[in-house]
Amino acid sequence: CPVFDPPEDNPVQRFSRSVVPNGKKVKDQVFAFDRIFDDNATQNDVYEATTRTLLDSVLDGYNATVFAYGATGCGKTHTITGTSQHPGIIFLTMQELFEKIADRSQEKTTEVTLSYLEIYNETIRDLLVPGGSKQGLMLREDSNQAVSVAGLTSHRPKDVQEVMDMIVRGNEFRTVSPTEANATSSRSHAVLQINVAQKDRNADVNEPHTMATLSIIDLAGSERASATKNRGERLLEGANINKSLLALGSCINALCDPRKKNHVPYRNSKLTRLLKFSLGGNCKTVMIVCVSPSSVHFDETQNTLRYANRAKNIQTKVTRNVFNVNRHVKDFLVKIDEQMALINELKAQQKDAEQASFAKFRKQQDRRDAIAREGIQRIRVAYDNSAGERQEKLNNMKKLRSFERRIGLLSSWLASFDAICDARGDEDMMPSNLVSIRKTASGILSELEHSRHHMIQKLDKFNWERALDTALHHSIQQLPGDDAADCGEVANLSREVEVLKASFGRESYRDVLDFDKTADASMVQVLLTAQFDMLASLSETLAMKEEDAVSHAKSIINRLLEVGY
Repeated sequence: CPVFDPPEDNPVQRFSRSVVPNGKKVKDQVFAFDRIFDDNATQNDVYEATTRTLLDSVLDGYNATVFAYGATGCGKTHTITGTSQHPGIIFLTMQELFEKIADRSQEKTTEVTLSYLEIYNETIRDLLVPGGSKQGLMLREDSNQAVSVAGLTSHRPKDVQEVMDMIVRGNEFRTVSPTEANATSSRSHAVLQINVAQKDRNADVNEPHTMATLSIIDLAGSERASATKNRGERLLEGANINKSLLALGSCINALCDPRKKNHVPYRNSKLTRLLKFSLGGNCKTVMIVCVSPSSVHFDETQNTLRYANRAKNIQTKVTRNVFNVNRHVKDFLVKIDEQMALINELKAQQKDAEQASFAKFRKQQDRRDAIAREGIQRIRVAYDNSAGERQEKLNNMKKLRSFERRIGLLSSWLASFDAICDARGDEDMMPSNLVSIRKTASGILSELEHSRHHMIQKLDKFNWERALDTALHHSIQQLPGDDAADCGEVANLSREVEVLKASFGRESYRDVLDFDKTADASMVQVLLTAQFDMLASLSETLAMKEEDAVSHAKSIINRLLEVGY
């Protein structure tokens, strides 16, 4: 709700009385619009809410117009054209328009043409003529009362950059002069018309075409002579600007009044003649109203808001601009040529797509191969780095075999000892010397069993294979694609890990086997020698003291156990 008549004790009101002359008091007013932007809104915010929705309509064959209205210096040109850092509606519109055209290029053939003109002192000038237009152009109406500009040049840009180059070039010839209200005041109305013609790429004999025009208009600012302090030529320019805007206001009033709708004074100004179909005809129209938040300009702000409040009540009747072109027999050859060109284009696109797909596949495959090679190298490095741990495990395996062999030999010795003792008579009558010898041998056997169990636990703690599994997992994660787990590179990497594990298994088995073979020959000899010594010295042992007998038996057992190393 704009506050036009603040309370007397309001600080803003006290300040305004000292700055602004006392004018006619007005009551606070409420205006309702479709969307309001404050000074924090970005150019893209304005574009999204005002113009973007019109693009689909234009591509569907509906005319559309966007124009900015407001007092001089309120930001109309900034909103429409913008700057390189903050591009305006023209740039954002054309950028998305070309993107949408590219998206539908497979189904539609689209031609974009544009023209750019200014209305200065009721004279129409072409802004895209090299060197600037020297003479005014005339308005023409056809039998359908459609208005066009005779002699206006038309251009076919290929992308948004070409459009902006044309706009910049045209703005160099646009009339701009400084005033007290605006240092870069536009002294003319600028009209950019973008014509979009479309047809189906694969149309039949009855060929439908759509044609739509998007007009983007930057109106010159309404101004008061007392505010701008214009004189001479600037005063005449301001008078003509106000005249055309007054005519625009009269048309808006007539369109909003059912009693006057039969006669709308479009001919009172060239601006209103050019906007005839944008205001009350076959067109979707968006009006962007620019106002100043400063209390110094509250008169202009109030008038502008009233202007816009009337304009929002205008209702247009839009129809889709579609017309059919019936081909004659002589046009069939042209149609055939068009279809052949389309076929060749599609073949070229298919070939390019296949080449691009193959190049992408080849690039991805090369990357996979490189990652696989790096993975194999990483796995082998991990295997080499575990050499010390593997050697330690192999040594412990040999120690385990030694313990097992000693246990087997000592168990056999005890069995033979028991057999001999049993042959001598009742076990209860066995001499104490023999009982002590057997007890000593059983203690040594128990110690060997404990050492064997400890070595088995130690072997279980070796985990040199974890380094290979970690390297394998890391390499698989580096492979691109969602189906990396099913590709051949994963199988190759896994196979490399299994080969290295199996290789160590074979090497360790061979070394342990060689270790066993070396010990087997001496084992039998030592076992027999120890047994014969025991048999030969049994009588002497029985005659010895118990301590001497145990010491003698230990020496025999130690010679027996030496075969385990």
